[in-house]
Amino acid sequence: MNFIDTHAHIYSEEFQADREDMLARCDEQAIGSIYMPNVDHTSIDGMMELESKDPKKYIAAMGLHPCYVKKGFERELYRVEDWLRKRKFAAIGEIGTDLYWDKTFWEQQQEAFTVQLNWAKQYDLPVIIHCRESLNETIEIVRTLSDGKLKGIFHCFSGSLEQAQQIIKLGFYLGIGGVATFKNGGLDKVLPEIAMEHMVLETDSPYLAPVPHRGKRNEPAYIPLIAQRVADLKKISIEEVQLSTTSNAQGLFKV
Repeated sequence: MNFIDTHAHIYSEEFQADREDMLARCDEQAIGSIYMPNVDHTSIDGMMELESKDPKKYIAAMGLHPCYVKKGFERELYRVEDWLRKRKFAAIGEIGTDLYWDKTFWEQQQEAFTVQLNWAKQYDLPVIIHCRESLNETIEIVRTLSDGKLKGIFHCFSGSLEQAQQIIKLGFYLGIGGVATFKNGGLDKVLPEIAMEHMVLETDSPYLAPVPHRGKRNEPAYIPLIAQRVADLKKISIEEVQLSTTSNAQGLFKV
């Protein structure tokens, strides 16, 4: 069984110089499929080009990232909706909220998030949720709209056990990435208390590379490093982590 990276921006310019080599390393590390969340209209062409190489391995999601919700964001949402009408995607994402970089468009972020969550219900698609420095607020928005029809991943989870339990209660998975390997990441206190049935693996490439690559460019080939850290924290084998997280991802994305 292969690993699944549920969140990687492998279409990013950071991979322009050596993308084929990076993809070859993914194969060497048994990364069976990579889910690619969209950012805004500028990332669509690169994402679609990669998907065309092997649609079962490089799999596109469609959404508007909260950090790209600016003045005139409605035009971006129109493009997202147009794509959702035209063809099937694995998920709606990357969507959500962000209070880390800029709070100027907080109201607009919430509006864009709500609109896209409702599209997820309409198109019966899971969502990939970004929630940097806004986890409680994001949980509350999802809870308000949750009616049994919303499902997906809280990407790059780095919250508390209580927050993890709230997310699980809403029927969502925790996206576990490089933060799990960080000395002060906090997940060493959380993951031992969470059942494997609630986790999926991700890299968020090219960001948040796991130890020992922290501070450098991330790539999906590092998924086994994250899996090994989860295995160590859970006191189980890496094969068990691989089996559980792959099965979870396949179930969510209806593979």
